[in-house]
Amino acid sequence: MGSLEKIDKAYYEKPKTNRTWSGFELKEIYRPEDVEVVSYDQDIGDAGEYPFTRGVFSNMYRGRLWTRREVTGFGTPSDTNERLKFQVREGASGLSIIPDLPTSMGIDVDHPLAKGDVGVCGVPMDSLADMEQLLEGIPLDKVSTSFNESSCSCPVTLAQYIIVAENQGVAQEKLRGTMQNDTLHGRYCGFRPNAPIDLSLKLSVDIIEYCTRHMPLWNTGNVNLYDLRETGINAPQEVAFGFALATAYIDASIKRGLHVDDFAPRRAFFCSTHMDFFEEIAKLRAARRMWARIMKGNYGAQNPKSWMFRFGGQTSGCALVPQQPLNNVVRVAFQGLAAVLGGIQSLACCSYDEPIALPVEEAQRLALRTQEIIAHELGVTNVADPLGGSYYIESLTNRIEEEATSILEQIEALGGTIEALKSGWFDQEIEAAALKRQREVDSGERVVVGVNAYIGADEEKTPLGVHRVRAEAEEIQIQSVKKLKDTRDRARTMETLERLYQEARKGDDNNLMPWILDASKAYATIGEVIGTIRQANGLSYDPLEVLSPPSW
Repeated sequence: MGSLEKIDKAYYEKPKTNRTWSGFELKEIYRPEDVEVVSYDQDIGDAGEYPFTRGVFSNMYRGRLWTRREVTGFGTPSDTNERLKFQVREGASGLSIIPDLPTSMGIDVDHPLAKGDVGVCGVPMDSLADMEQLLEGIPLDKVSTSFNESSCSCPVTLAQYIIVAENQGVAQEKLRGTMQNDTLHGRYCGFRPNAPIDLSLKLSVDIIEYCTRHMPLWNTGNVNLYDLRETGINAPQEVAFGFALATAYIDASIKRGLHVDDFAPRRAFFCSTHMDFFEEIAKLRAARRMWARIMKGNYGAQNPKSWMFRFGGQTSGCALVPQQPLNNVVRVAFQGLAAVLGGIQSLACCSYDEPIALPVEEAQRLALRTQEIIAHELGVTNVADPLGGSYYIESLTNRIEEEATSILEQIEALGGTIEALKSGWFDQEIEAAALKRQREVDSGERVVVGVNAYIGADEEKTPLGVHRVRAEAEEIQIQSVKKLKDTRDRARTMETLERLYQEARKGDDNNLMPWILDASKAYATIGEVIGTIRQANGLSYDPLEVLSPPSW
């Protein structure tokens, strides 16, 4: 095509689709009649008032900006410790730590199948010794820490954190932060062997119960809508699937004997902000309204804090591509802006280089600066819900709520969340959505700049360089764990594990957190603790079915 033909084509170019990312057909213009059935008092209300459509706080960011985080974890605990301190120096107002694959899988780094995955996409947290290195020099009484972990390993990581804090002189009731603790969803993030459904639910409730009684400032769970969305599902599915999981934890906690208002105020969510700017804002508004109605109507919660959809989130990693990587800076900025306009409480912006490797320091600095520009230069924090009242936004908010509610009704008709998980219904829906999205990209129906349109020459290097985990980090970590096992008080460790085994055999209602704390203080490793609990529950000691249980 000649240059004159190209400019002519560009001049008359139109959008490829008039649908939202989730497939809603859109009108050319939205008018008052598109939202005429909405009652302001019942369906929208002011920010800080039921049903919280416009935000959970009356003054929103005038009172306090959202917590600004960047997800971190790689190499050894000492390597990640250095990056955490870098983030604090650069303006992060909270820490977000992600475990490596062996930790999430509930195995130690010296496991035969762990090699090659140690410290690659997260930080290894095999034992209390690792947590001590990870948090060295970080005052836990002054920082909010989020652990992006969702498998049966969660209670072990929480126990390690509590012990390190106590050794710093910080009582557990003073700790602020979040253990993601969405173990049911871990099966869709590569951790299925360490996320059996029944044991996952039991251990999640153990954390909810323990923190409710002993850690009043700690968020007992962060139901992970984000990872579900990364599989390819759409916005209403993200809300519905996430709420289905959230209600499963609530039902199990009530069955355990907790009153809904005792624990619901410390429950939270972790959401994605994807590429469709207005749809993502409407999704977050719809989620707030839906959750308020579920908690007040379905569960009879009386505390207004129990009705609040409090959420953190992250810009969409799956929307970033390695081609023309600087384009990702623009994608992240708009996604971050959508999160703020949607009323987020805690935000992590992806780094532009994440489709290529773990972020370099300069890329994470840029991601933090993106949040700071949104916070201080755009004027979007001056008023609560500045897009509220838009005919389009209100109409889209209603449509997302209607579709998400319909999906929740389907799940209920299947017998509820746990039955839908066990039957494979969730798997089928996720696989169908992923296939649909990929076909849209392959056909060109969904334009991804630099991938299937506006393609340039292949890049030969990545701006700002590429992060590489130290080649020796894996071996350092493996030798560290082996040395720990050789030098600790083995008799004490085995005694705590045997006690944990006996307690784990007493049934689902017996909270294991006190015994996990004892074992962690004795430097039992994550593989040993998880293996002991699994064995007591009639499962293989090793989630990967390679290692045999040790003799007591």
